[in-house]
Amino acid sequence: MLVLTRKPGEKILIGDDIVITVLDARGDSIRIGVDAPRGIKIQRSEVVQAVAEANAEATGAAGSAEEQRLVLSLGKLAPPVPTAQPVPDPAAATE
Repeated sequence: MLVLTRKPGEKILIGDDIVITVLDARGDSIRIGVDAPRGIKIQRSEVVQAVAEANAEATGAAGSAEEQRLVLSLGKLAPPVPTAQPVPDPAAATE
């Protein structure tokens, strides 16, 4: 992890197309701005974690701790588990 000290108005460049700007610093919190291409997802880790936990709770399958860490580290939610749907009987439709 790279740790930097920045003052309001100063910027951090990530690659060629992502710019982090320190907007304001008050007490023990800061405001930052992120300028990135539209295709880049920018999410707060606590929100991603809360959604992942809610999804795991809703499906009743929390999975292993390692699987949960993997989902959170990827910043993506696990796809829903498909459920078996009854196959319609074509003969019943013509009666």
